[in-house]
Amino acid sequence: MKIEQALKEKIASALLELYQTSLPVVKLEKTNADFEGDYTFVVFPLLRASRKNPEQTAAEIGEKLALSAELVHSFNVVKGFLNIVIRENIWSEFLQKEWNNPAYALSPGTGKKVMVEYSSPNTNKPLHLGHIRNILLGYSVAEIMKATGYAVTKANLVNDRGIHICKSMLAWQRFGNGETPENGIKGDHLAGKYYVIFENALRAETEEVIKAALSGDFTGTDAAIQPKLAELYAILSNPENKEEKKEKARDEIKETIRNHSPLMQECQEMLRQWEAGNPDVLHLWKTMNGWVYDGFDVTYKRLGVDFDKWYYESNTYTLGKDIIEEGLSAGVFYRRDDGSVWIDLTAEGLDHKLVLRKDGTSVYITQDIGTAELKYRDYGLDQSIYVVGNEQDYHFKVLFQIMRRLGRPYAEGMHHLSYGMVDLPSGKMKSREGTVVDADDLLDEMHATAREKTIELGKTEGLEEAALNELFEKLGLAALKFFILKVDPKKRMLFNPSESIDFQGDTGPFVMYTYARIQSVLRQAGEGWQSAPVAGELHTTEKETLECLYAFPEVLHNAARDLSPALICQYALDLAKAFNRIYSELSLLHETDPARRATRLKIASFTAQSLKMSMNLLGIKEVERM
Repeated sequence: MKIEQALKEKIASALLELYQTSLPVVKLEKTNADFEGDYTFVVFPLLRASRKNPEQTAAEIGEKLALSAELVHSFNVVKGFLNIVIRENIWSEFLQKEWNNPAYALSPGTGKKVMVEYSSPNTNKPLHLGHIRNILLGYSVAEIMKATGYAVTKANLVNDRGIHICKSMLAWQRFGNGETPENGIKGDHLAGKYYVIFENALRAETEEVIKAALSGDFTGTDAAIQPKLAELYAILSNPENKEEKKEKARDEIKETIRNHSPLMQECQEMLRQWEAGNPDVLHLWKTMNGWVYDGFDVTYKRLGVDFDKWYYESNTYTLGKDIIEEGLSAGVFYRRDDGSVWIDLTAEGLDHKLVLRKDGTSVYITQDIGTAELKYRDYGLDQSIYVVGNEQDYHFKVLFQIMRRLGRPYAEGMHHLSYGMVDLPSGKMKSREGTVVDADDLLDEMHATAREKTIELGKTEGLEEAALNELFEKLGLAALKFFILKVDPKKRMLFNPSESIDFQGDTGPFVMYTYARIQSVLRQAGEGWQSAPVAGELHTTEKETLECLYAFPEVLHNAARDLSPALICQYALDLAKAFNRIYSELSLLHETDPARRATRLKIASFTAQSLKMSMNLLGIKEVERM
């Protein structure tokens, strides 16, 4: 039953009959809470055709609808706004038909194949809070798209090769003394430990050299980079240059010295040896990556997320190189005198982009070109969604333009789901300094916070220790997931663990508690109400909750269209609040009128069903008792 569509058709018919006119689209809005009505139609665009003032035009249309539309009970006019009240039996009929339909909000298959790529970790460090937003967002978007009829493949592209991986490998080789996960540290944390050790060693090796260079002394640097350093220092020391330009020159001096230090040169050589297939380097790489994968698996399972397909950049970068050779022949790319390969994207408002280094090694874009090709070969995708932070916006603009230039049939279906970074009250996280918040540590903190809050509220009676631990884990995860997903993906966010667990606020635990409260009511309700008819006359709070339940398919559609789990979060909050008004204002279990009692219990059951689906779409597991 599509109330809005039926009403739009009736309005369109009324416009033809009254004014011999039509609108390209008949738009309806939810009536403002300050006025009586369910839907509002704005008549200002019709005044030229009606040749009457707004109030008269709205009244004429309202009278026509009241006579011809069975679903319209009454109407009222506020200036040029026609507020339409839907016949109450419509809501009763809707409840009776759909209250026990688990597929109510689901859409039929679209036939479109979609891949959602998320997580995409590096194998040189553990998953952290930034990864968590990525993972939760990607998983939820995939589940939402599945619910709206897409054939979805969840993919994880592992960044398992490159200079950053070699940093952890080289540090372990130099300073590890044979340390392994068997010594007591989780595998991904072990790799991350040596990544930080490498960066500390690099800082120690270059700190004084950088300090001298920033004052114009290049004697401690490689002779090959001294001309470039002198050029950058000239920018830095010129008082006429703006501070932004000086800061950019300062950063480039630092990076140039870092990249040409003995330690980084050794790291670059390790990467070259890896690409050349050196067996010792490959053995170390496979061993350390194996430790990391075992660690990742533990964290993924705890987060409750999964993947249908795994891609590894070590398998895709060579395909990217082949495509670049193809593009060179076709004139898409060009080779510079030093042997490096580039593409000129200035016509698209971008820049010249490096796609192969002068020594023939690949860069990130090389791997992404190869992976995009492989995805399409594997699945024939209509759409490929990349869940990646907004610091990579430019990278994906370049990638998508490259694929268009190469004439790939899947280029137009490539989409970057760009999201804002996550900050903590303590500030921004930095991997190099080892100041990131590890996902495992955060999950432990969420569990502990859930335990503390639950015990404080006295919600642990009658539960044994194992059941309590399961409850604390689910509550902690629900708080984390809901708090992160309720923010529009495009926005940067501040995550505070203690604020996310609140049984009365706009939180995951509040939604979970509402669901558990309904389950308690239904357990006490006994039998018989399921087959009883519903009441024809509804209380205002009952009608409000039914309107919210009715809106779920549209909310789900919009969430899939916008790739925004935040819409599902807001819907779950609105529905939970609407039902809690019924719970506080009306009797459910002790209502003596059988039809009214059945109505309220069916609304409760319908609400629980929709809350459960909403939570599951967000990756939250419901609890039956709290």
